Amino acid sequence: MTRTLFFVVAATFSSMAAAQPLTLERIVSDPLLTGAKPFKPALSPDGERATWLAARSDDLERFDLWQYQINDGSISRLVDSSLFEEGELSEEEKARRERMRVYGKGLLSYQWDKTGDALLFPIGGDLWLYQLADGKARQITHTPAFETDAKFSPKGNFISYIRDQNLYVTELKSGKETQLTFDGKGAIKNGMAEFVAQEEMDRMTGYWWSPDESQLAYLQVDESGVELVVRNEIYADGIRLTEQRYPYAGKDNAKLKLGVVKVNGGDTHWVEGASDQGGYLPRVNWNRDGSALTWQWQSRDQHTLQLWQWQPEDHERQLLLTETSNSWVNLSNDLHFLKQSGFIWSSERTGFRHLYVIDPKAKSVRSLTSGDWVVDALEAVDEASGWVYFSGRKDTPIERHLYRVKLSGGDVERVSKRAGFHSPVFSDDGSVYLDNYSSTRQPPQMSLHRADGEHLTWIEENAIDENHPLKAYWSDWTQPSYGTLNADNGMALHYRLYEPKREAGKRYPVVVKVYGGPGAQTVKDSWSRHDYFLQYLIQQGYGVLQLDNRGSTARGLAFESEIYKHLGKVEVADQVKGVEMLRTLDWVDPDRIAIYGHSYGGYMALMGLFTAPGYFAAGVSGAPVTDWSLYDTHYTERYLSQPQVNGVGYDKSAVFPYVDGLKGQLFVYHGMADDNVLYQNSTKLYKTLQDAGKLYESKDYPGSKHSMRGKSVQLHLMRTIEDFLNRRL
Repeated sequence: MTRTLFFVVAATFSSMAAAQPLTLERIVSDPLLTGAKPFKPALSPDGERATWLAARSDDLERFDLWQYQINDGSISRLVDSSLFEEGELSEEEKARRERMRVYGKGLLSYQWDKTGDALLFPIGGDLWLYQLADGKARQITHTPAFETDAKFSPKGNFISYIRDQNLYVTELKSGKETQLTFDGKGAIKNGMAEFVAQEEMDRMTGYWWSPDESQLAYLQVDESGVELVVRNEIYADGIRLTEQRYPYAGKDNAKLKLGVVKVNGGDTHWVEGASDQGGYLPRVNWNRDGSALTWQWQSRDQHTLQLWQWQPEDHERQLLLTETSNSWVNLSNDLHFLKQSGFIWSSERTGFRHLYVIDPKAKSVRSLTSGDWVVDALEAVDEASGWVYFSGRKDTPIERHLYRVKLSGGDVERVSKRAGFHSPVFSDDGSVYLDNYSSTRQPPQMSLHRADGEHLTWIEENAIDENHPLKAYWSDWTQPSYGTLNADNGMALHYRLYEPKREAGKRYPVVVKVYGGPGAQTVKDSWSRHDYFLQYLIQQGYGVLQLDNRGSTARGLAFESEIYKHLGKVEVADQVKGVEMLRTLDWVDPDRIAIYGHSYGGYMALMGLFTAPGYFAAGVSGAPVTDWSLYDTHYTERYLSQPQVNGVGYDKSAVFPYVDGLKGQLFVYHGMADDNVLYQNSTKLYKTLQDAGKLYESKDYPGSKHSMRGKSVQLHLMRTIEDFLNRRL
């Protein structure tokens, strides 16, 4: 009895023990506060394994491939990255990885063959084949050149890849390599994705296998008309002059055309009409049996998106559908060809993205989902059981759930159970899925489920137990409150508010942490490592407000397109609504409110300080766009049109006309090797502020790209921001 009582008291005392104070050093130290986080999960084609990449315990920047064997429930390391020799990355691959936001060493990507017997790994510029039967790795390529974008063929008999801007295939049985294109050099790139496709269209490849492995479709990219920019990338030990063909808004894009080549080589057949025609080719797909090749054409103004089909047998071309918008047509990957006639397609034709079954032969369009909410993505189609699975926001825009609906139509059923964010990865047959889940109360977890949502097992529970890196800080971890405000036009604006620990009668400073740009969302019930610094600020006595203004995602096209042709206006007006709400709270000091953001958020911090000076006492602007004519075509023209058409909109959307409005304190930081938001954006701002006699602070980081990677850089940046906020608020 005494012993039992002792353990109860000890356990109670332990649970009530004060949390350790969160430090900036701890945020960037190992082990990561997130805990174990599986990376790039997949289900093997034979349905026997769930696989994922995970960091090594002795080197958290190096990744190995792990497996969960479904038949016996065992977890083990499947492939050790030390089996492979790594070389130096090419500059092309470094840039590609930056745009893919892929960082680290060892195994950073992998691909299963169709049988589930082999894995393909790109390592240091060469390709390796790993056979599960013998656990041995075989090097496929041995060249000084750098092979990229490697793929198994659909039946697993070949491996394809890009080398020196040309397309190659290797037959695995014989080891024979065949070069399929020969004119790739200089400005001509075969099978590669152009800059705006990688950066803005979510397309990282430029070639596609036919289902029967007989041929490959590929894009030829001609960048000769794209302006050749010589950029200074400033590093600690010197300046690198980097040549980059950068398609500035209003300037020429790359030229594209679509061709088909046989797997054994020969002449390319260029598909009639399948070229950019002054616009874009954002998507290419073969249909289920390879009898037709489809491509999507998007007009330069992005008001029109067309889906075309070409049949290799008779070379007939057919327009399958057209989407139009008065603002812009958003792209998606939601195209699934059915065994029966037709295909599933998603469209925003009602103002909200929904799923449709389209049969061109019958000239019929049938909606699967509808309502004032959005579908995020088509996740899987199980035609055998008649279910269509998708992720979306039917319940609330601040959570993402997995849903399903019968292919024949009917009511939508919610599959996922827990409140938060769910990102499923389905098996090929749609029978099971991996659920990547998180919320503000739970760091990322991964679990295995049947298609109806039944929980089978944890792959990584990542519970915040006594062994979790976050446990020592968890009792002081602040949870937000959620709410809505109305914009000037009555649209609902979602926000979340973090309050510091307060003393009665005392007022506190607040940081408005903002992104504010299209295609992103900050107010959502999900875990983010970017929130660690916010938690630190909260523990230092700051409140934090996040509000998703008009223009942000997951709310429908009408909500997004409020920003069309004039950026930085309604976004700031909505953030001001948030500040007005803060001013009604008795614990908020209305004279000590700052705005802080990175990238589009950096732009928003500047526009907030310059155009709403009475609301923000200070601002932190990271890697900001300051002049939209310095950003790329596909992103900028989607929202502002071309400068030749909407010059006034470009002028009004730049920060420079409003510099005289700066009354508060400003801190700007930028990576000096940023190839996304070019460093020139900040140097142009500095000169304008200096000419106007406006004082500001800045920190520029040699060698840093847009994502500001590196523990020392992140620690220094957080310290600097904290110092600025403490001094200025």
